[in-house]
Amino acid sequence: MASPASPMAPRPWALMPSLTASGPRQMALDRWMLEQVTRGHGPGAMLRFYRWDKPCISLGHHQSSLGVTTDLPVVRRPTGGAAVLHGGDLCYAVALAEPPGGPRATYGLISQWLQRGFERLGNPLRPGTTGQDRQLSNCFASGTAADLLGTKGEKRIGSAQLWRRGLLLQHGSIQLNPDPGLWRMLFNQEAPQALPLGGAIEAELRAEAQAWLFGTQPEELPLPAITSGSDATLWAIGAKAMPMG
Repeated sequence: MASPASPMAPRPWALMPSLTASGPRQMALDRWMLEQVTRGHGPGAMLRFYRWDKPCISLGHHQSSLGVTTDLPVVRRPTGGAAVLHGGDLCYAVALAEPPGGPRATYGLISQWLQRGFERLGNPLRPGTTGQDRQLSNCFASGTAADLLGTKGEKRIGSAQLWRRGLLLQHGSIQLNPDPGLWRMLFNQEAPQALPLGGAIEAELRAEAQAWLFGTQPEELPLPAITSGSDATLWAIGAKAMPMG
């Protein structure tokens, strides 16, 4: 993809190991990343990729409920947006102490990084154009400028943000192999078509993060020993934090 140099490159950044774990554990780690850059611990930019050890639903911070009864585990994200069915997806999380602009500019920048990785694997994506509808229960039912769509208009990546005192956590779900039955049961819609990229997309996105998004070799950090109890499922967000979908 031809594009100008990233306005964030070069900058020191840290890459955490990929992890397959429960929903509470994953949300606790995403919040931990934002805490690290907030407190100035280590580089001011962090990235990680992760998967879910079993199907799970995450609700946006503003979302009161899914609207249907389910036996699946449910966690609440610190960010905005609507419900996401996890289990057949790859997720990413980026924490920035110095975002390159406001929400729209940062969504655009990180979208370019994701687009570059997908295009190199022969799966071009484009930003969505619809407005945000807070009445929707399913994150993947619409594609806003924060999201990325495939060539047939299907939403492939849904992202959301949390801003705290000018610092940013952005994370997103890349739907690779969603469960059609669960998707239909929860959302009464057809699931996005499976995209058999396997581990190739994670490796490609790592390479794009190093070459384009940050422009430098990462510092590799171990996973922290943090708990994932009820405080990881429901998290009080202060008045100066803005969860956005």
